[in-house]
Amino acid sequence: MKRILRIMLLGIACICAQSVFSADAVTENEMQPIVPPSDTVREEAIIKEQSLQQKVNDIGYKILNANKITKRIIFTYTVENKPLLPVDSSVTKRQIIFYDEYFKHAQNDDEIAAILAREISKAVRSYDGAWGGGISAAQIKMAPKKYEIFADKRAVDYMVHAGYNPLGLITFIHKAFPQKRYDTISYTNLTSRRLAIIYEYIFVKYPQFLINNEYINNDAYQNFLLNSVENRQRLKQKLESGSIESPKYE
Repeated sequence: MKRILRIMLLGIACICAQSVFSADAVTENEMQPIVPPSDTVREEAIIKEQSLQQKVNDIGYKILNANKITKRIIFTYTVENKPLLPVDSSVTKRQIIFYDEYFKHAQNDDEIAAILAREISKAVRSYDGAWGGGISAAQIKMAPKKYEIFADKRAVDYMVHAGYNPLGLITFIHKAFPQKRYDTISYTNLTSRRLAIIYEYIFVKYPQFLINNEYINNDAYQNFLLNSVENRQRLKQKLESGSIESPKYE
């Protein structure tokens, strides 16, 4: 009996010793210093940023060179929602900031070129006129809708001369800009009206892109066609009538 009792006490002692050892092990693990995260993640992020910056540069400078634009303009890709340089109107108008958010809608080189071409148009405009382009800036502020359309049309020209498909401008705007209820008191045009004017400009000046339409199976372009039936019918009526008046696009 005593022998059995000694065996039981010995078993209890072993269990207690194991519990103490486990508790010590947990405590010891908890006391281990926190290892800082590897720099690999940061290095990968930097490499990605450099790659995207290079892509923006390549497309941007291709547009500048192909259109023989002699004004000095730089391109800055950023993951931030603010300019990297100080907010100085004399600088930022000639520095095109390409935000990471744009890549949500710009899914090919044509659409990236569309963004850059519009911004290049505005940057070039900032060089025109007296007072370092100050007069031009004032004119744009006084008639923003007019110059929005001007920038869209010039972007189409810039894209075509640089070898990009201008239908990318339509698909980008269609995806990125919502439709307002009206634009009577707005500084910008209805998106549907902008798209109709861009489509007309391409139809009249660069019909080859519609005849050999590489975007015909693009879902965004197909949706644009679906949404623009009435505006395209207005364009058809204008062309058939020989009118030089701009259709009243909605």
